[in-house]
Amino acid sequence: MAVSGVNGGDGKKPAGSRQAAAVSHVSGKVARHPAPERGVPVSRSRPVSYIGGIQPVMDHMLYAHAILDEFEARYNGRGGAFRYDGQGWYGTDYDKLWIKSEGTVGRNGRFGDGDHEILYDRAVSRYFDVQTGVRLDIDNGPVRPWGAVGIQGLALYFFDLEATAYFSDRGAAGRLQGSYDILLTNRLILQPQAELNFYSGADRARGVGRGFSEFDTGLRLRYEWFRKLAPYIGITYSGQAGQAADIARRQNSVVRDVVVTFGLRAWF
Repeated sequence: MAVSGVNGGDGKKPAGSRQAAAVSHVSGKVARHPAPERGVPVSRSRPVSYIGGIQPVMDHMLYAHAILDEFEARYNGRGGAFRYDGQGWYGTDYDKLWIKSEGTVGRNGRFGDGDHEILYDRAVSRYFDVQTGVRLDIDNGPVRPWGAVGIQGLALYFFDLEATAYFSDRGAAGRLQGSYDILLTNRLILQPQAELNFYSGADRARGVGRGFSEFDTGLRLRYEWFRKLAPYIGITYSGQAGQAADIARRQNSVVRDVVVTFGLRAWF
């Protein structure tokens, strides 16, 4: 998953007057690079401009990043399905426009589990961002709009973590997602992953139950042949729980499923 945080040091000035952090004339903030030593020429090959011989603050430049975490086929003895899950952002180190989208094409050829979010993202610490915006459930079922607020970042021991709360006139919902990369070698990576969904009320038209409603877990082994493009294989266990499982049984739908997956993970 792509995580951004506040770049830079711990705010302490280096020892020595010639190494003191320079103050930018552009923004008035403390620059994240010390002033150059007297008598040491500044490289003319650097693609940045200087004002008064002082390097400007670099944390307001615009960047773009996108990652496709899941782009996979899922198969077992009952048939196959296709799933994607991706997100991307555009902005500075502190403020970003963040877009997320996921969905599944089931065995019947219908698009389901469609979740699409547009969020404003603000870095609040070195490892975590706060996000707020809207979520739209758009697929073959009824469209459901939600407001959204949550956090995303790296938890202790470098777990990728997303925790988001949603609210609408139908009630509230919550989602908790996490994954962890286990480096078997520099290129061979094992990734356990889990997603849990909760709702304050049932929505039978979308197969949602009150309380703990849905889960999607997986274990994927990828090989980063190229850093930006990695094929993978794995196994996933997903389905409904509680009231949502009862709704699925009445609709003659699969309640829980174990499938083999194979796909591609890409970023740019």
